Amino acid sequence: MRYVRLGSSGLKVSRIGLGMMSFGDPAAEAWFLSEDAAEPMVRHAVDAGVTFFDTADMYSGGVSEEVTGRLLGKLFARRSDYVLATKVFYPMGSGPNDRGLSRKHIMDSVDASLRRLGTDHIDLYQIHRWDADTPIEETMAALDDLVRVGKVRYLGASLMYAWQFAKAQFTARTGGWTPFVSMQTRYNLAYREEEREMIPFCADQRIGVLPYSPLARGLLAGGRRDTPRALAERADGWQRVDGSDTDVIDALRGIADRHNRPPAQIALAWLLGKAPVTAPIVGVTRPGQLDDALAAVDLRLSDDDVAVLEAPYRPRALHGYS
Repeated sequence: MRYVRLGSSGLKVSRIGLGMMSFGDPAAEAWFLSEDAAEPMVRHAVDAGVTFFDTADMYSGGVSEEVTGRLLGKLFARRSDYVLATKVFYPMGSGPNDRGLSRKHIMDSVDASLRRLGTDHIDLYQIHRWDADTPIEETMAALDDLVRVGKVRYLGASLMYAWQFAKAQFTARTGGWTPFVSMQTRYNLAYREEEREMIPFCADQRIGVLPYSPLARGLLAGGRRDTPRALAERADGWQRVDGSDTDVIDALRGIADRHNRPPAQIALAWLLGKAPVTAPIVGVTRPGQLDDALAAVDLRLSDDDVAVLEAPYRPRALHGYS
């Protein structure tokens, strides 16, 4: 495993982050894995040197945080040996203040997350989305208070428009508050719209990028050529598809065959080669998925490989910016 600094901060994370969204209560959603089923995969990640783990308060209604806290407490000798990330924004109750990025919701949520995670601090506390109903000054001041009292070590953000992220950073620095050190956003071979503004902004400002859905919800995992309709059926609301995706997958299969590697490894290696990508957040439900991610860390693609992979991509509409 390799370890790199998260943006311009002094925090070092493994080149692969393990996404914990898949682990929760199977009674709530069939695709959630129970704690017992999750433990071998988390243990495998720990044995391979993964030290960065990402969850959110709303995953499985908080159960993901509970599972994450118990497993990491069991698998690591010291709390300082791993980097724990979670998020705040989405509703965690039915009340009008049980959502968003108000001071009240942030303060209530961080304490609830700490209880579920079984720890006294969160290494990377991320705002899950932009809150248009709360002044950004209120949000940044509240987050800064969490850093100052030691409940949170670093701040991160997730999917939003680049202008919103720039506004938040400007507000933090103007107010003398803690700025964000990372941006977790959707970025993969089949969705490269963040290259328009967000990726260049993060590179210029030395902000670490943490791509989620690095395999486009599985579209890039097998490299199978499908019709646009079949691709849409395999995807969901988080990954929109169009006809150009079949061409992207064809290119991916060709490079995978050239390297005698699974397509997933090629897609992840392409992402790891992009500055300022720090660590893709990889979700797993089978051990082999993690093995592909681990193998991609040491896989280097040539400039010609990258050109072939990128050539078929066609710009598409932005989506998911709630």
